[in-house]
Amino acid sequence: MHPAFSVIFFTVTSGAGYGLIALLCLFNFLYFGMLFDKTNFLIFSGVSVALFTMGLISSTFHLANPKNAWRAFMRFRTSWLAREGLLAILFYPTLFLYLILVYFDFYKDYFLLMQLYSIYIFFFAIVIIYCTGMIYACLKTIPQWNTIWTPINYITIGVYLGSLIFFLLLSINEYNINPYKPILLIVISLAFITKFSYYLSIKGPRHGIGQATNAAIKLKDTNVRLLDVGHTGGTFLTDEFGYNVAERKLSKIKWFSIFSGFFVPFFLIYTYSYLFDNIVLCIFAVVLSFIGMIAERWLFFAQAKHVVNLYHGSQQC
Repeated sequence: MHPAFSVIFFTVTSGAGYGLIALLCLFNFLYFGMLFDKTNFLIFSGVSVALFTMGLISSTFHLANPKNAWRAFMRFRTSWLAREGLLAILFYPTLFLYLILVYFDFYKDYFLLMQLYSIYIFFFAIVIIYCTGMIYACLKTIPQWNTIWTPINYITIGVYLGSLIFFLLLSINEYNINPYKPILLIVISLAFITKFSYYLSIKGPRHGIGQATNAAIKLKDTNVRLLDVGHTGGTFLTDEFGYNVAERKLSKIKWFSIFSGFFVPFFLIYTYSYLFDNIVLCIFAVVLSFIGMIAERWLFFAQAKHVVNLYHGSQQC
């Protein structure tokens, strides 16, 4: 598939934003109250809102006719895109009400209610990330996306990026980061394991030209060969659904995304946490992780092969 940078930016930044607010509310729940003073909590929440808002806005840039974007909300019962869009819109008033209650110190007088509200925000944010992943995972016509590892990756990477930002904000504001050091290293490792599992699941092609052509003309007892494609030049389908990149380039980008997105941030966070206390290392970890995840998400689209390519000369997908 042709990688659209607006969609890449959307999936990375919105996932990080939802991951961050999910963690903020989760720790409020686990710590039986406000983890930070309310001023810092509101600032940290503002960072989260800025991230997923930028992502949602960028998601409209690849539309040929943005004024028709409202139609994406009309198929909530059958479309993961509609579910993700509608839930993302509903998340704003839900979160803003929570922040207003935090501002007016509702945790003091309505502790149980705020605890329930905190865990509700956490699950709400995770479900939105899941819906984003399912937009792609539900497409049976693209074998590389049609796997359970796709939404799992979206969730683990979103929480991973949110965790890094969370850790950086704690460090900048001189909070005690000792309890979160091993947790962050575990989250980075888990995100890498799920990503590696995804790569293993798409290692081999799932469909071949013979299988596709036989199915198309309903012949089971003979093999049909595609002698020639039905066009002499590129078409919309071959350009958008048949994005061709050299395997060597894909391999280089894959290794870059793994090292920049997982290995180097892990090493930097470990060094910052246990060997050399310099916040610059933490900042570099956040920057490199975003660069690595942008490369990972570009690869996610570039590696995807729509089955329509089997009717346009591709031998397998």
